Amino acid sequence: MTDFHDGSNPQLRPVEAFPMRIDGRLMTCLRDPQGLAEQPVFLNGPQALLVSLMDGTLSLRDIQADFFRRTSELLPLEVLEKLVEQLDEHHYLNSPSFRIYYDTLVNDFRRAPARPARHAGAAYEGSEGSLRGQLEGFFTCPEGPGPIGSPDPARPLRGLIAPHIDFNRGGPAYAHAYRALAEHPGADRFIIFGTCHNPMDKSFALTEKDYETPLGPAVADQEFIRRLSAKLPQDYFHDEFAHRGEHSIEFQAVWLRYLLGREFKIIPILVGSFQEVLAARSAARDPEIAGMAAALRETVAEVPGRYCVIAGADLAHVGRQFGDPDGPSDTYLRQVAREDRRFLEHVEQGDAEASIRFIAEEHNRRRVCGYPPIYMTLRCLENARGENLVYRQWADLQAGAAVTFASVALY
Repeated sequence: MTDFHDGSNPQLRPVEAFPMRIDGRLMTCLRDPQGLAEQPVFLNGPQALLVSLMDGTLSLRDIQADFFRRTSELLPLEVLEKLVEQLDEHHYLNSPSFRIYYDTLVNDFRRAPARPARHAGAAYEGSEGSLRGQLEGFFTCPEGPGPIGSPDPARPLRGLIAPHIDFNRGGPAYAHAYRALAEHPGADRFIIFGTCHNPMDKSFALTEKDYETPLGPAVADQEFIRRLSAKLPQDYFHDEFAHRGEHSIEFQAVWLRYLLGREFKIIPILVGSFQEVLAARSAARDPEIAGMAAALRETVAEVPGRYCVIAGADLAHVGRQFGDPDGPSDTYLRQVAREDRRFLEHVEQGDAEASIRFIAEEHNRRRVCGYPPIYMTLRCLENARGENLVYRQWADLQAGAAVTFASVALY
């Protein structure tokens, strides 16, 4: 535990903060998108103000004085100390104790033989029987695609855009995507580009670890990954720890394991935000992106197999919870749908550059988090043509949040 009387100033880690109503009271929820702080923290109004001042520049007495200037209330120092202790215990502060905790997690992950199913029992059912029943239900529910039909191996699926929203909100959309894969079989190796929702030092993160699921492991193709890594000018295992908490690849691994059993391997690749690419409005000449795409194509040519490229990608994130001043409203969500569909037209045409230009020209105001893995999927598939299988929006207007997503089959 850090003693913040020793000259250290409390500094909140980069976490999410958004309003929530609990028993009629407006609270601020702190949540760690990296999953390092495993439990959310709920703050009342005065606590939220105090936490907003914890930027690493102010001591406890500075925060106490600033709080008094803003509220005319004298806060006992012991109350502030207790709040800081609780935040540090729950790993919300950037402190020496957090850094020890973080280093332990990184070392444990690197030594682990496989990546655990981090979101089992939360974002989807945690036991094999319950999970199979849940996934089967997504096909037959009113928004689902219906039962899987007869396979057509003459027209194998080359690529797939699937959501990465949790199954309770987007399960039927996943069923649309993976029914297409089941009905157009042929692949036994799946390059999976996953959205990384947290900062990475590099644009991509590799791992050789199998992805565990309640249905058994999705086995990583270690030979492919090692050959790929040898062709790349940078060490893309540097950010391997990002795989630990990220859900976007895990959710695809669950569906693949459900449909295909053991007879497949995965190449899991997390993709960063591409912010610099957006500023330049072009990804075609970016050396990291071009290098990864070229190395993937070369490795596919070297390692025998039948390949399908999957993007675990949601679309827009709008509303107060995601930083908008208000909303979302029904009217605005209709506008979001129109813009999403314009973006998806470029995806269906297999036009990687047009898809990223569209996001850049609107300055990604809808916060489309999945455009980097979508771009990489299109970049790896020559002359792909897509079919938009389903488009959906999940919205909680009272909470001020909406997320959109789609499933697209690429041939």
